[in-house]
Amino acid sequence: MPSTKPYQPLVLRLLHGITALVVISAAITGFLVYDSWDGRFGRLALTLKNRELIDIHGTFGFFLLPTLIILTIYSIRVGYRRLIQADSFSKLKEVGKPIWWYTLQRFANTLMLISALFALLTGKFQDENWLPQGILTQPWYYAHLLAWCGVVVALALHLLMSVKVGGVPLLISMFDAKIRAEDSPKLWSEKMKNWLRNPHL
Repeated sequence: MPSTKPYQPLVLRLLHGITALVVISAAITGFLVYDSWDGRFGRLALTLKNRELIDIHGTFGFFLLPTLIILTIYSIRVGYRRLIQADSFSKLKEVGKPIWWYTLQRFANTLMLISALFALLTGKFQDENWLPQGILTQPWYYAHLLAWCGVVVALALHLLMSVKVGGVPLLISMFDAKIRAEDSPKLWSEKMKNWLRNPHL
């Protein structure tokens, strides 16, 4: 486990924190909606049928759209080293070596983004009246249930691999309030202008 806490860019911390909060909230409310209105594949019966649960879940999906899109663009443009690389599949042959674990973390990070995007996409094709009307066999509803499973699995892998690679210090660094001078919000406008002028830098 690393003995020093890594520094994470402020933009990443903000985008990651907001997106994580919304994704987890959407996953929890999504399960409650399924648990109360469906439950064919197992249920806990935590809540009664409540239309407000569907609306709350949809609200989290609404807020997830902009935050996830921005985080995805940032990850591809700035944080691409944390995602799957061109040589990632060849690195999987080096089982047990540090690069193998780092590669698995990159796969987990990429899977987390893809799973969340798939959940968001399938959620947009839901009709809020399906469940209250007892319509449980729509293909897009099944796809959204599958997407929920994908998000839960991807989230677990994302956390486990982050702990394995960076330990607790890495997790703590995502919530650190420290801001370096070159990371100041005052410089964001200029950095954005530079990026728009030359997005390939």
